[in-house]
Amino acid sequence: MPWLPESLPFSARPAGETSRTIDLGERTVAYLLRRAKRRTIGLSIDHRGLRVGAPQRASLSEVETAILNHGEWIRKKLDEWRTRSAPEVLRIVDGLRLPVLGSSLEIRLALGANRCLWNLQGVDPTLTLCLRSPADAPRVLEKALRDRARELFVERIAHYAPLLGVDLPRLSLSSARTRWGSCSLRTGIHLNWRLIHFPPPVIDYVVAHELAHLLEMNHSPRFWAIVGRLYPDHQAARAELRLLAAQCPQW
Repeated sequence: MPWLPESLPFSARPAGETSRTIDLGERTVAYLLRRAKRRTIGLSIDHRGLRVGAPQRASLSEVETAILNHGEWIRKKLDEWRTRSAPEVLRIVDGLRLPVLGSSLEIRLALGANRCLWNLQGVDPTLTLCLRSPADAPRVLEKALRDRARELFVERIAHYAPLLGVDLPRLSLSSARTRWGSCSLRTGIHLNWRLIHFPPPVIDYVVAHELAHLLEMNHSPRFWAIVGRLYPDHQAARAELRLLAAQCPQW
């Protein structure tokens, strides 16, 4: 069974997951096995540890062989995550600048009833948070960005869905730390509101990617052909997303 590296946090919704362990030399490694409609065995590692995606028909022996064949890579990546410094938590202060839709947005703080005022005119856009207390800043800011993200996502889905010949799916916002989007035929499209920090072309790629899953719940060549029809420059956008993901504000 061939191995396919999974470097991006996209996938259709998992069909089922099982926690297992395997001995890699003198080290016992826990992993999460996820079986789904896919053709290959894929390994991915993040802050949660080792995750393995496998076809329904793959035997446990095939899965463990794939893990053992990449034991050195797995140990190295697990050690990198273990020693990685926790990202600095963003402090929301007057004058803070955040990336929003590919531009720098200045955050201003003022007294008020926990509402926000957008000013996107000119070359220096601002978002003023009118706060009852400074402690309310994270909640008010997140709500402002979530609302703006939802408006944009609805617009872009309405643009791409007709090109694919599908009905407009239900949209939900997610807050996942390692997944930018997912798709389910039952519950619709899920998009991470933090995409609002990225340029519009990257957001369009994510929207096109998830909409394509309505026709192909996998990452097969046929799936990527559908993505390519919707968004021809998807390879460049995918690479840019990978770079921007590491720089996304944490708060």
